[in-house]
Amino acid sequence: MALREIRTFDDPVLRKKCRTVDGVDDRIRTILSDMADTMYSTASGGGLAANQVGILRRLVVIDVGEGLLKLINPEIVSTEGVQIVNEGCLSFPNIWGKVNRPKKVTVKYINENGETNCIDGEGLLAQCLCHEIDHLDGIVFVNKVIEFIKA
Repeated sequence: MALREIRTFDDPVLRKKCRTVDGVDDRIRTILSDMADTMYSTASGGGLAANQVGILRRLVVIDVGEGLLKLINPEIVSTEGVQIVNEGCLSFPNIWGKVNRPKKVTVKYINENGETNCIDGEGLLAQCLCHEIDHLDGIVFVNKVIEFIKA
């Protein structure tokens, strides 16, 4: 697999809405694997969206310590509760802030075999799912920060 360059700060691709993936094939699976390798190559990455590596497709990889998730066309179908969390982003290195996120989420997605699934996330997983899906919509976390935190 290959490591991909993580786009940072003012790169316009970070603020563009990603397009829906029409079909799952080997190319999509390769992109997801490359994204996972790229995420794991960083010291602090818990998730990565495709536009963070310059690809405008609705693809996300996440691992918050419960195993790797590869999500195609993820969409939040329900939320519950509120949590104020400390958050950072691989595209905004050394910037941290408090962000308001749902405490629980349910996300519908397609897996790399083309099957539709749902995942329930709570706490850190809910936070990460919301953060990465925001990326797919061109929303970056620094625009949601309530209060910046000194690193």
